[in-house]
Amino acid sequence: MKIDGRPHRTIWRDGDGRVAIIDQTRLPHRFETVVLEDVAAAAHAIAAMLVRGAPLIGATAAYGMALAMRDDPSDAALAAARARLMATRPTAVNLRWALDDMTQRLAALAPDRRAPAAFARAAAVCDEDVAINTAIGEHGLALVRQAPEARGDTVNILTHCNAGWLATVDMGTATAPIYLAHDAGIPVHVWVDETRPRNQGAALTAWELGRHGVPHTVIVDNAGGHLMQHGRVDLCFVGTDRTTATGDVCNKIGTYLKALAAHDNGVPFYVCLPSPTIDWSLRDGADIPIEERAGEEVSHVTGLTEDGELARVLLPPQASPVANPAFDVTPARLVSGLITERGIAPATAEGLAALFPEHARAA
Repeated sequence: MKIDGRPHRTIWRDGDGRVAIIDQTRLPHRFETVVLEDVAAAAHAIAAMLVRGAPLIGATAAYGMALAMRDDPSDAALAAARARLMATRPTAVNLRWALDDMTQRLAALAPDRRAPAAFARAAAVCDEDVAINTAIGEHGLALVRQAPEARGDTVNILTHCNAGWLATVDMGTATAPIYLAHDAGIPVHVWVDETRPRNQGAALTAWELGRHGVPHTVIVDNAGGHLMQHGRVDLCFVGTDRTTATGDVCNKIGTYLKALAAHDNGVPFYVCLPSPTIDWSLRDGADIPIEERAGEEVSHVTGLTEDGELARVLLPPQASPVANPAFDVTPARLVSGLITERGIAPATAEGLAALFPEHARAA
């Protein structure tokens, strides 16, 4: 995607071979990049959410393994790097997928071959992510074209959190159909949930849509149901951090409430699902580990003052306890369909198995 006319990915190797990322904790008011010097820096970037979104977490972990092998290609360093990166975020299954993939490939090689192979594989993981997201976008575009408003008035799409290109290597998952529709001349407008805490919608989705020229409006998280009641939402597109083999969807906290409102108002609710995000070992969403993050993400917010300075402020009484579950699970029964790179599947075990029979057999 483009930032002020220049193509960008969220993670890349520069001309000197260094691994660089966009520091998403500085958006939308500052655009800054960070060089990941070693595996410790990669682990910090994931844990502190300089990078976030399941696909990008996986890509960053792959590059973290490559950085570890550059510094020490021994078996002990390989195991230590995997353990260190695996401990960063418990919910996004792409992290485990990328680490398992890298470990299996690198363990089979002699130590002196591991670093170049690791960097090549990490680059391939990134390219595969872009291809997957583009395919998701093309399948989702068909749904946008089918919306009655696509033949005349604007198609209004609601999304939650950031499942845009900032959550992936490029294109995004939930935003991929939106970008393709916009670029194809279909009039689309996006309702952007602010997505408390961390405000990934207001800070990230709004920023990237604006940079690409897609019409959008930021709303508070609790406004979605009201808009649906009044016929102002045609489709919901959300992403996922982990989806079970039976179609239960784990995503940013608040997704479940949007799915309930959509179900009550007859609004199609689709999950944009890259296949590495499917956890074929799980059949019940209740078994997905839900990350409990620091209470400061709820109690404090950072914004731009009238003087142009970034400021961090406290919202509730200082002594009030704060809870911060980062994700919730939307039951498959509330999901209209799963938009994958291979097509749109019903949110059922049979639907997913039909598109991915090789995984279904292994499960």
